[in-house]
Amino acid sequence: MSGMSLPSAELPGLPPELAGPVGVALTKPSAAVPRPGALPGGCRYEPKWDGFRLVVVRDGRATRLWSRQGRDLTAAFPDVAGAAAAQLPPGTVVDGEVVVWHGDRLDFGLLQRRLGTAPGRIAALVRAHPASYVAFDLLAVAGVDQRTRPLRERRSGLEAVAGSWRPPLQLSPVTDDPAEAARWARDYRAAGVEGLVVKGAAGRYLAGRRDWLKVKSWESTEVVVGGVLGPVGRPRQLVAGRYRDGELVVVGRSGPLSPAQAADLATALTPAGPGHPWPDRIGTGRFGGGRLSVAMTRVEPSLVVEVSADAALHAGVFRHQLRYVRRRPDLRPDDLPPV
Repeated sequence: MSGMSLPSAELPGLPPELAGPVGVALTKPSAAVPRPGALPGGCRYEPKWDGFRLVVVRDGRATRLWSRQGRDLTAAFPDVAGAAAAQLPPGTVVDGEVVVWHGDRLDFGLLQRRLGTAPGRIAALVRAHPASYVAFDLLAVAGVDQRTRPLRERRSGLEAVAGSWRPPLQLSPVTDDPAEAARWARDYRAAGVEGLVVKGAAGRYLAGRRDWLKVKSWESTEVVVGGVLGPVGRPRQLVAGRYRDGELVVVGRSGPLSPAQAADLATALTPAGPGHPWPDRIGTGRFGGGRLSVAMTRVEPSLVVEVSADAALHAGVFRHQLRYVRRRPDLRPDDLPPV
């Protein structure tokens, strides 16, 4: 049915807010896997995929892929867009994650390359490392908005839509059994699955609300790079920031970067212009204080990176050095929660 064309007068339309870009439901961190009755209607547990959030909008005439920031990423993922155009009925909107597999593991670096590659070279990436789309929610079907329906009903509708799907489209697994979810979090970790996302079965789909919970298998977070130790072209360490009451404040510093990490970051860093709020030196002690200080190169606070920490926050600041994990070109500084 999805491959058939309908007369234009019969093509289902979409509500304006679902025609793209589309606001998405969000998550907030949870330190532990919540018990089955912790959320309205009971908990539904899903794997947390290591990819980019994408909403697929299939209207009567075109198929577009929208990021959570409202960027049109259709050109970056023509393999996913083509499959969605062929397999989704007109008037369908689905939410999910785009991932790239490298062998038996998800590869976020290969996914990142899709965003930084010129359009003329995308086809080569598609052939070498095709993307997959993992759907987990249904926002519209036959042009009818599904977001006010409870998750359990949206999931049933999604399973019906996905009944004849073929790769690269796939359905994300879901369970109401916390023991099974815990096994997923443990067993899928080696494949790059980051943990779990937990949702209430009775919950509506509320764009911009952090009603879903994420339980990461390892402690990680995102920060803004506001400065580096060393020159911009050869950074040795990152100085991490977050916004507090609209002001960028220092929240930690990374350990030494490897040569490969430094070279990769140098391509994404820009020297700061006037008005950067940080000084040109930073203390060497805990929380960036102490009597000794070292020179810091300020950079434009536009790059978001993922880091992991071996200790909790203290007043919004990391007590120990952060471990740099990767760049996050799919996120912007205003996507991060304030401290």
